[in-house]
Amino acid sequence: MKANNLRDLVSWLMKHLTDTQFKGIENVPDTGGVLIATNHLSRMDIPVMFMIPNRPEMTALVATKYLKYPLIRWFIVSANGIWLDRDTADFGAFRSAVKALEEGKAVGIAPEGTRSKSGQLQEGKPGTALLALRAHVPIIPVAITGTIGSFKKTVTFRHPSISAEFGPLIPAPVLERGNREAQLQSITEELMCQIAAMLPESYRGFYKDHPRTRELLAQREAAAKTSAA
Repeated sequence: MKANNLRDLVSWLMKHLTDTQFKGIENVPDTGGVLIATNHLSRMDIPVMFMIPNRPEMTALVATKYLKYPLIRWFIVSANGIWLDRDTADFGAFRSAVKALEEGKAVGIAPEGTRSKSGQLQEGKPGTALLALRAHVPIIPVAITGTIGSFKKTVTFRHPSISAEFGPLIPAPVLERGNREAQLQSITEELMCQIAAMLPESYRGFYKDHPRTRELLAQREAAAKTSAA
């Protein structure tokens, strides 16, 4: 099946089997390479990411552990996904992701490195910032909620409520001379705190009490009060 046909099929299924809402989609540029970095709660996150309305060429880095699931394997192959072996330094996947970004595609990635079994944010890894640096592309933080247990709900036609909120664009990293590792860590923390601030408190996990998360939450609260006035 061609990627466009697959997207149409997935969109139809998600529309009829779930209540999926996209917020802040105006933050996602319509063209050009961009990393879409999201928290990872469930296998359902994958089709949600491929449904981003204004990026039909969307692809993503997907862990090779999903190869053992025939339906997911078929979906990822049909969608031209990039398989990533998280147990090794997978330079092949990294190069493929850079190439896709340089071709102007949107590439999804989970900066935590793996699915959170608790539903709470885990500590982010620097791979997302490094990929953005190498490809010279910006990063869009995304907070997904509602996908935990959603597969079971869809097969019983209970229409799970799923939300994907897109935060403000983080510009392509430019490192100064000096401590490269510390700078990549700083970018990673900004990304993860942006995601945390868009999540309910019970989801924020590792970044719940981070000073930057609290600062972002205060900004969101102030903006909400201004809008309501």
